[in-house]
Amino acid sequence: MTKKKENIFDFVLFKRLFEYIKPYKGVFFGLLLLVVLLAVFSAATPYITKYAIDDSIAARASKGFLFYILLMLGVLVLQTIFQLLFIYYAAWLGQNLVMDVRVKLFNHLLRFKMKYYDNSSVGVLITRSVTDMERIADIFGQGLFMIFRDLLTMIVVFGVMVYINWRLSLIVFVMLPILLYATRIFQKYMKRAFEEVRNEVSNLNSFVQERITGMKILQLFTREDLEYKKFKEINERHKKGWVKTVWYNSIFFPLADLVSSVSIGLVAWYGGLSVVLDGIVSQGDLIAFIMFIPMLFRPLRQIADKFNTLQMGMVAATRVFKVIDTTSQIDDTGTHVADHFKGNIQFDNIHFSYVEDEVVLKGVSFKVNAGDTVAIVGATGAGKSTIINLLNRFYEINDGAILVDGINIKDVTLPSLRTQIAVVLQDVFLFADTILNNITLNNPEITEEDVFQAAKDIGIHDFIMSLPNGYNYNVKERGVMLSSGQRQLISFLRAYVTNPSILVLDEATSSVDSYSEQLIQNATDKITKGRTSIVIAHRLATVKKADKIIVMDAGKIVEQGTHDELLKKENGYYKNLYEVQFLQEETIV
Repeated sequence: MTKKKENIFDFVLFKRLFEYIKPYKGVFFGLLLLVVLLAVFSAATPYITKYAIDDSIAARASKGFLFYILLMLGVLVLQTIFQLLFIYYAAWLGQNLVMDVRVKLFNHLLRFKMKYYDNSSVGVLITRSVTDMERIADIFGQGLFMIFRDLLTMIVVFGVMVYINWRLSLIVFVMLPILLYATRIFQKYMKRAFEEVRNEVSNLNSFVQERITGMKILQLFTREDLEYKKFKEINERHKKGWVKTVWYNSIFFPLADLVSSVSIGLVAWYGGLSVVLDGIVSQGDLIAFIMFIPMLFRPLRQIADKFNTLQMGMVAATRVFKVIDTTSQIDDTGTHVADHFKGNIQFDNIHFSYVEDEVVLKGVSFKVNAGDTVAIVGATGAGKSTIINLLNRFYEINDGAILVDGINIKDVTLPSLRTQIAVVLQDVFLFADTILNNITLNNPEITEEDVFQAAKDIGIHDFIMSLPNGYNYNVKERGVMLSSGQRQLISFLRAYVTNPSILVLDEATSSVDSYSEQLIQNATDKITKGRTSIVIAHRLATVKKADKIIVMDAGKIVEQGTHDELLKKENGYYKNLYEVQFLQEETIV
């Protein structure tokens, strides 16, 4: 089995990146012009020096010497100006390009199925969206154009050297293949090293992000020492990856300096003898070549250095485009725009699995009449939350159909479907922002007056106003400044203020204080009144008030009916659940 040849530069990937340059093609071609000018002006200084020495210093004549000095000064001034413009606009182009790629990536991430996030590391996605993006910017700001400039400088210098003296050029060019070969080997190994580094950076980000998020659990179970050891192991692998790049650099760059120094020595030896003995080489030629040699070898050395930057950028781009190329979106092929639902819901023989061959729902069928409240009860893992996920099309069903007002939800446009269905989840997520912005989610159609009135309607306006700065209180990351009950109240208001046609509640009040629980219960009564509601019930009060109770077990509906109807079934699942769980609650109350 033959090993696939490893390319040190991915032209297909670069071609794809080049598509993002099109909006800035004026700047791109301007940079190419600057590359040409910089290469020409770089070679001009030694060339002018040659004639200044031969025509004035060696000839012991002052005539024209001032002209050469002023000419050289003008070249240096223009070279400085062009260099400034080149550095600025190369970085400007890189940042604009990466801004466009980052926006496209984030827009793509916003539309992924929940299944994608179930199987993906948050730390890795953050690395792709932030760190890898900066490496892509470096492709243009510090890599590609720098390499073009150095290559063109070498070509121009090569031509001028041959034009001045081909004999001295031959000495230099004999040494050049050694450095070219070393450069190619260096680039090959550096690409492998940088791929390893990027992998370890992703692992490091994932590990740190998860541990910081779950710090309370780590400390509760005294896992600090164990996690510290794991972090040291990951950090060690990351360090080893970087040490490889340092090792390759420490070999290549001294070798490049050695070849350059040997070339200067050989030119000085041969050229010096020629100046003294036969005059084949002029003093100006010798000085010019001593100036030219670093200009020929230094760009090659810099190309290798910039190629490191380019390789890191290309590796990062590969990872970013892998996410962009991922097709994990819900197919939004619906044509019906739902302005409002009456609220009739029907689940028709639904089969679903999160993981292939691990069925979660097994032929689930039920109906909800408009305006009714349906409670779903059952043991953990019975499939209750899955029903919520499917109604909002967070996941695609394997078989069956979900209808709202007789219309298959696949025929409804995804934005309009989700706009008409509000969800209050058990795990409330709040952004590091004000309470007002967490309620409106920056929706310009929801005014402050709407929020105030909605808060008063469900009885939590006074609670919010009791907080520092009221509705402008910043709850910090994930709402840590609020209790679980307070976060739950905010989520109720967030759902209510959108005036949805259908409401889905994962009513989690098991860990809240009695005051917050009473507020939540009142809010539940208000928010569900006259509105089709599906409630995953955790409290007896909600279950008893429901127009229908759906009892689930192991992915199937085992019983349906009202509270009183289900209690009449001898050895019924709900009756047993009621006696074990809900009756204890009723006794306590």
